[in-house]
Amino acid sequence: MYLSNEGLLVILFVGLVAGWLAGKIVRGTGFGILGDIVVGILGALVASLLFPKLGIRLGSGLVSEIVYSAIVAVIFLLVVRLVRTGCRF
Repeated sequence: MYLSNEGLLVILFVGLVAGWLAGKIVRGTGFGILGDIVVGILGALVASLLFPKLGIRLGSGLVSEIVYSAIVAVIFLLVVRLVRTGCRF
């Protein structure tokens, strides 16, 4: 898979927004704002690879990419919460 410079910048921007949004949704569990942004960037990378292969489409454009990335980032943050608390919410 080839990723252009513009595509990488879009993924980074989407990851920033998705990480912030995921930190707001999953309160009290993240790594702070910078950690949540990093988790959002990882979520954006995973979402950009995973959702098209699964055939899941919520729409098109930048807003749908932010939603995809935020979903994955929230899942990542919930997994972090489970690991930190010993499988207790």
